[in-house]
Amino acid sequence: MKPKQSATGVSGFVICPLVFAGLVGIVNGAEFAPPQRLTNQEIFLKVTAPTGLNYRIETSTNLPNWGTLATFLSTGVIQHLDSAAPFLTQRFYRGEQLDVTNALTGDHLATSDGDVVIHPVGHASFVMSWNGKMIYNDPTNGATAYQGFPRADLILVSHSHSDHFSSSTLEAVRGPNAAIIVPQAVYNSLSTAQKAVAIVLTNGASTNVLGMTIDAVPSYNFATNATVYHPQGVGNGYVLTLGGKRLYMSGDSEDVPAMRGLTNIDVAFVCMNLPFTMTATRAVSAVRDFRPKIVYAGVIV
Repeated sequence: MKPKQSATGVSGFVICPLVFAGLVGIVNGAEFAPPQRLTNQEIFLKVTAPTGLNYRIETSTNLPNWGTLATFLSTGVIQHLDSAAPFLTQRFYRGEQLDVTNALTGDHLATSDGDVVIHPVGHASFVMSWNGKMIYNDPTNGATAYQGFPRADLILVSHSHSDHFSSSTLEAVRGPNAAIIVPQAVYNSLSTAQKAVAIVLTNGASTNVLGMTIDAVPSYNFATNATVYHPQGVGNGYVLTLGGKRLYMSGDSEDVPAMRGLTNIDVAFVCMNLPFTMTATRAVSAVRDFRPKIVYAGVIV
């Protein structure tokens, strides 16, 4: 099937239900609307699909080679904003219905050893799957939000504040052999069983777990603030290296030198939440310094 040029000048597959089914095995009833280019050059995607089924949207810049953009559980209408489109000369899209019913939904990042799938949960918490492993960042607020996800193989906890750390939530989500990476202040509040599988990292320290490297990065407020909510040396940010990709989790931090000095970051999770972390202006300034390829940012981080 040839790609069709939309009225907005976007290269993409405009897929009717029949062609959708014939091209990638989608059941009749799933339909790709024409991709829409927004004023900032991002692409808005919309797929009408049967409720309760999992779908994967794939992209290509040359048609022979395809990669996964995101996986969705349809609620009747799937919508997605492709923020990478402004940096590409052309972009093609296609969809696929997945046979499995428990696929982890979220954004995909290609690595040298399979995709990382990133699924935000809330506030600072998100889960990721990679190479058959489940990675949890700052799980808190009880088990309910994590129902349906596989148990964790690796858990990263940035600091001891209750919106980032909950011993009972850790217990609910950790797998039987899960490694827990924590700063000392969090370790002190773990249960005896959790301490047995925990690894304490101080700022600047590193460890290797399950084929991944974890570097602890300083995460703190500047001492010049009237109130120092996060003292230096107490909490961690983390750089997680897997499959040749580097993912940075800021924890609760201002735009400290260690953040601005990061290099070769593929994905950055950067906090913005006054008065506890930093303004959007300072977060943008930091990101411009260390130049991650993809950024998740906002007051929910």
